[in-house]
Amino acid sequence: MPTIEKPLIAIVGATSKQGRSVVTALLQSQRFRVRALTRKKDTSAAQSLEALGAEIVTVPLELGHQKDLVAALKGADGAFLMTPPIAPPETIEAPLGRQLADAAVEAGVGHIVFSTLENVDKVSKGTKYAPHFTDKAHVADYIRGLPISHSFVMLAFFYTNLLEYYVPRFEGDTILLPIYLPEDFRAPFVDPLTATGPVVLEIFSNPALYNGKTLPIVGDVISPREMVEAFQRVTGIKAEYRNAFTRDGLLRHFPEFAANELLVRELLGMVEYAVEYGYYGKEHDLDWSRRLNPDTLNWERYLRSTGWRGDKRSFGL
Repeated sequence: MPTIEKPLIAIVGATSKQGRSVVTALLQSQRFRVRALTRKKDTSAAQSLEALGAEIVTVPLELGHQKDLVAALKGADGAFLMTPPIAPPETIEAPLGRQLADAAVEAGVGHIVFSTLENVDKVSKGTKYAPHFTDKAHVADYIRGLPISHSFVMLAFFYTNLLEYYVPRFEGDTILLPIYLPEDFRAPFVDPLTATGPVVLEIFSNPALYNGKTLPIVGDVISPREMVEAFQRVTGIKAEYRNAFTRDGLLRHFPEFAANELLVRELLGMVEYAVEYGYYGKEHDLDWSRRLNPDTLNWERYLRSTGWRGDKRSFGL
């Protein structure tokens, strides 16, 4: 198929974990052209996407830039939209998401896919504080009322959280893994860098089939105890679970979080919500993405493919 005949998909947040996964999957399929929206064109992440064949467009992912976003989305058959991580007390995630959606409508985009999460405030009746979940849910509700074809993806907890933000430490010959869930609580996890793209590729390949649907992306449903056991099995390193689920446990292992009390409340609210109400609503089929893509990495395969042995790593947003 000549390049000019391929549908054009614009990716907002193209250098993020999810964005890079989507760009890569779409281009490797050879069925789509990709326009990668990013704040800076000269970063190594943007240059890597350009080397894959993406068109790079710089646009601020900030409030007050709707005209820039409309121009960047013009001519796109589809768009993948996501909001960047915004730590409290900032409250701009929902209005930024609405601005992205409005820009897509104004630009005449055919189908949008928005990366969302559950409405923690609504489900918990205000007892749990997790604005980065709830704000995304508000954006999804807003999109449902717009005159545009749309789908939603909903990613599980990221494996990468343990490599970037909840980094373990050695004590003698033993590595201590502080994990933000109770030791025997099984929760959904996923690798955003490899799992997001195949799902979004499927949606843009069949937009009418997925119009209005919310699709969970899951790599494994696993407990911290099982994660530690798999880590020992794969690496040969003696490992032990440590509790980062409670406030005392979180701040004992990561005292730097104490500088932002609202962030501490959010981190605790997010995981308390998952334990008390379930990370996903019961209406979701948690096996769907793994049936779609049998190569989706479970935790053990993730450890083997990345070679992670407890070191701190950075993956971008």
